[in-house]
Amino acid sequence: MAIAALAFYVFAAVAVASGLMVTLARNPVHSVLWLILAFFSTAGLFVLLGAEFVAMLLVIVYVGAVAVLFLFVVMMLDVDFAALKSGFVENMPFGLLIGAVLLTEIVLAVGVWQFGDAAVASRAAVSPTPDEVSNTVALGRLIYDDYLHLFQLAGMVLFVAMVGAIVLTLRKREGVKRQDVLAQMYRTREQSVELRDVKPGQGV
Repeated sequence: MAIAALAFYVFAAVAVASGLMVTLARNPVHSVLWLILAFFSTAGLFVLLGAEFVAMLLVIVYVGAVAVLFLFVVMMLDVDFAALKSGFVENMPFGLLIGAVLLTEIVLAVGVWQFGDAAVASRAAVSPTPDEVSNTVALGRLIYDDYLHLFQLAGMVLFVAMVGAIVLTLRKREGVKRQDVLAQMYRTREQSVELRDVKPGQGV
């Protein structure tokens, strides 16, 4: 029991510290690396709770795909840090407003979940007892039976985010040459070959 408690405090402390560093780090690449550490710590908490399937999903999906995608996108975008800092200061009030709204929603949701009229019945009806089915089977029933449409909607959001990241990397920047595949495919012989009259002894 003491080892489990110690592991919980270590994982929780690292997760909270990593979450803070994600927002406080000046370099976006460092922020993504701190985010990966936060994901690993959260996966450790899930393992301690007995939700090993969710922990493996967190590592495989978020660390192995989403976080790595963020890292490559940030590195390929060639972020202008001066413009990034100036934009952060200008948009600070709007960001604080959004943060306040999100915090209010979380507090309301937790309050209803803990102190609502049907809170006890709602918590008891979340999933079957562990003695009846395994963790993976219970999650499968919830995701693919009760919350199928929300699960598909979440997948669509991730797909749109991936397409948006690819579009951002394909934008044209001044001074950076890009390959035009269509222009290379449809060019004519006159555009590709140039004949020069080289006189003897002059070379090319």
